[in-house]
Amino acid sequence: MSLRDLPALFMRGGTSKAVVVDIRDLPEDRAAWDAIFLAVLGSPDPNGRQLDGMGGGISSLSKVCVLGPPSRPDADVDYTFAQVAIRDATVDYGGNCGNMSAAMGPAAFELGLLPPPDDGEAVVRVHNTNTRKVIRARFPVVDGRLDPDGTLAIDGVSGTAAPIRLEFLDPGGAKTGSLLPTGNAVDTLSLPDGREVTASLVDAANPCVFVAAADLGKTATEHPDAMDADTAFMETMEAIRRAGSVAMGITADLEAAARMPSVPKVSLVAAPTDAVTLSGRVVRADEAAVIVRMLSVGQPHRAVPITGAICLAVATRVPGSIPHAACAAPAGPLTISHPSGTILVDAEVAEDGGAPRALSGTVYRTARKLFTGTVHYRD
Repeated sequence: MSLRDLPALFMRGGTSKAVVVDIRDLPEDRAAWDAIFLAVLGSPDPNGRQLDGMGGGISSLSKVCVLGPPSRPDADVDYTFAQVAIRDATVDYGGNCGNMSAAMGPAAFELGLLPPPDDGEAVVRVHNTNTRKVIRARFPVVDGRLDPDGTLAIDGVSGTAAPIRLEFLDPGGAKTGSLLPTGNAVDTLSLPDGREVTASLVDAANPCVFVAAADLGKTATEHPDAMDADTAFMETMEAIRRAGSVAMGITADLEAAARMPSVPKVSLVAAPTDAVTLSGRVVRADEAAVIVRMLSVGQPHRAVPITGAICLAVATRVPGSIPHAACAAPAGPLTISHPSGTILVDAEVAEDGGAPRALSGTVYRTARKLFTGTVHYRD
């Protein structure tokens, strides 16, 4: 066994962190990527901490992003997202990470994939290869790099930074090809234990399964740790996720769904009510339009994934859906309440041939370069 070197960036994007690498520094054979990414992050780790790698022991800190030249004319750069399992030796390319999407424009300049921009506002069209969708990133630059200063604060991240506007263009059907893969705003899912659960299956930016919290005896104000400790609840949510995957046509059967844990996301949603955040702050009911508790890769998310927030915003604009019924803002931008606070999102949905079509989803994030150098991993 020996140590290998890999040039890399380590970046925060929104409420996530990831190792970012240039595709030109990876083997051409993509089958070799998994072993590298697992070793770099420190997986599999039965202790769940990834102390022998760059991972942080939770799904939002166990990620790799690969940047390279664009493969389509309407993009400036290609971006491939890899979700690395913590305890298992698996790497999932099934979906995108919206939080890390915020870092990809700035990272493209850092890696020299794009010429340095003039001071002012940079616009980078990022093609996410996982979803085959283009995300337009707008952000201020100074001396050819992301402006290190700014006044935007996002819940879940200390301090302030420069705003990065992410515009998810035509986000519907990111994985399945259809905003409503079943053609319905609401479906009934049959679980292996014989129970039936009503859910909205929506695919925008990333596919998601939305369930009314009250249907599972919850309020959607639960602390992530309390959710994680409720074994029966977590098993139910995973069963719902797998059933949703099959119903959406993402996987052929429940066993295949179990092997693709990153999509669809599964969520509890409810009408806004007072909720205590992880920092102890109370988000009042009148501060939000809808409240969510989302699970990602088998773990309760401590904020809300950006692609999940975009999907939820789109879903609130689909008449008859569970999020639509829960949402207190019938039009315009809406604030989502999540475990770390709130996030402001916007979505535009129009009718197209009698069916809803997602035109766009927009969110503001921040990002920061944490280090530039070489990652050393075990061969």
